[in-house]
Amino acid sequence: MIGSIFRTRSEIIDDGKRPGWLAWWLVIVAALVVLIVAVGGITRLTESGLSITQWDPVTGVLPPLSEEAWQAEYARYRMTPEYRLEAGPAGMTLADFKSIFFWEWFHRLLGRLIGLVFALPLAFAWIRGWIPRGYHLRLLALLALGGLQGVFGWLMVRSGLGGDMTDVSHFWLSVHLCTALVTLAGLVWTALDLHALDRSRDALPARFRPFAMLAAAILFVQVLLGAWVAGLNAGHASDTWPLMQDRFVPEADWSRGAFWAITHDPFLLHFLHRWFAWVAFAVLMWLGWKALPREGNAGKALIGFAMAQVLLGIVTVVTGVSLWIAVAHQVTGALLVAATAASAHAIGYRTPGSEA
Repeated sequence: MIGSIFRTRSEIIDDGKRPGWLAWWLVIVAALVVLIVAVGGITRLTESGLSITQWDPVTGVLPPLSEEAWQAEYARYRMTPEYRLEAGPAGMTLADFKSIFFWEWFHRLLGRLIGLVFALPLAFAWIRGWIPRGYHLRLLALLALGGLQGVFGWLMVRSGLGGDMTDVSHFWLSVHLCTALVTLAGLVWTALDLHALDRSRDALPARFRPFAMLAAAILFVQVLLGAWVAGLNAGHASDTWPLMQDRFVPEADWSRGAFWAITHDPFLLHFLHRWFAWVAFAVLMWLGWKALPREGNAGKALIGFAMAQVLLGIVTVVTGVSLWIAVAHQVTGALLVAATAASAHAIGYRTPGSEA
């Protein structure tokens, strides 16, 4: 049984397998993940995430369809700290509530759609025997990550519904975002492995080379810092670049210790995200350069997205976190993750018959 699932070396793929079909299916799922990251950014920036206070995986597919249903949903939102301490005193109306409700509802609807687009073709391909040996467990892991996204998303929302919290926990926000981007990277990597298998039936899965691991780790840290900046609204800590508060290193609150400052202080986190970006930029540019001789499109995409992301980060700051600029920054970050996975795959690709 185990031998039929795991592949340790090259082997002939039966005529009934469909690695090319599976590869394009995963590309579609990856594109949907990028889309939901964009909608998630809009949801966060419009402060829509706490507008739906319940998790109804089935009945929540439909929005309120009557005035009575809208009033009931609005009444639940008025019980949240966000409404009592911010939205209510600001004079929110039912029409305003419907606007923020839409983005959270659409975000959740996309999550359900991605689950179906992944799970149903996976089940069909599994039953038909189209999945090559060695890919069953990997595809199940990707499906599990998608399921965790729903759980993490609800835990993130729930973190902002109690006490005096008017925002979700920035820690849960980072878990939610990072899990989505790890899933995106896994989808891209697996799609490329299957594409290689479609071109050559004795192709081996690519290896995750040490330099690619380093680049991925540095990018992960930068994404984590960005998620904390977003969750704490630390993008508003400064609207000037390169200086903050007319100085290079801003004032930070160290009174509660270094760990608290690094994980909670908005000025320090903004500073770290701003300047660690150049470390990530240098490493990713190098990875893209190394990928060019092996897979030019992946390397060019990585270099292009890395440059665009730095520019968008600066513009996001100087525009005071303009909505659509900030969303573009988040979407480009997701595309940067995809391009990093593709470039890492390119330098780890093994030619058929090679064990290196």
